[in-house]
Amino acid sequence: MADKLIYLIIPAYNEEKMIKNVVNNLQNHNYDNIIIVDDGSKDNTYKLMKELEEESKQKGYNVIAIKHEKNKGVGGATITGLKKAYELGADVAVTFDADGQHAPEDIEKVVKPILDNSKEYVVGSRIKNPKEFKNMPLTKKVGNLGLSFITFLLGGYYVTDSQSGLRAFSKSALKVLSEQLRAKRYETCSEALIIAKRNKLNIGEVPIQTIYTEYSMARGTNVMIGFKIFYRLLVLKMGKVLD
Repeated sequence: MADKLIYLIIPAYNEEKMIKNVVNNLQNHNYDNIIIVDDGSKDNTYKLMKELEEESKQKGYNVIAIKHEKNKGVGGATITGLKKAYELGADVAVTFDADGQHAPEDIEKVVKPILDNSKEYVVGSRIKNPKEFKNMPLTKKVGNLGLSFITFLLGGYYVTDSQSGLRAFSKSALKVLSEQLRAKRYETCSEALIIAKRNKLNIGEVPIQTIYTEYSMARGTNVMIGFKIFYRLLVLKMGKVLD
């Protein structure tokens, strides 16, 4: 991977408890280029991001801290990060959650199919990992599987874990998504798959692990958010975008 420019994109909202640990852990695994997008946090997330940016310069790393003055949603933050990665000439972009639920060791798994040119868009699936699926709380199992089926109905492509935050994109996929993504909130994961299918991008999945903590369990999607995603996807289908 050394000869490819890989950017990690971390959308962050009120993540002062975890953001430094997450970024430092990534750097310890030799991921140098990290874009963090603070989505209008009300805590000290952006202050800590700027500290990371400065500390990284001294260590020879490249952390870019971007701030949304107002909260746009995880989709809005993701779009900002994808556009920045494309602008910087990334060969591969990887989205990575800020709550500590992803293992840095899994980044290589989602990136590998892109580097060997077999895929353009790779989803890290918790569902394809039998151990992770067994340990996943029931509400998250129902929500994730249901949303994957809804994504299939609306977009014609099925992946087992459509809502996964750990995803990798080739340069071609990065261009398409940075130009066409519109969804501002959690429905962004499903919309990205729908766009990828429409543009005939080669999509794949690899099994990943999840680091379940009390903190990470309180984040992410649940059944109620699932209903909201379904509604927002239907609105998108009609050509409208909700804030």
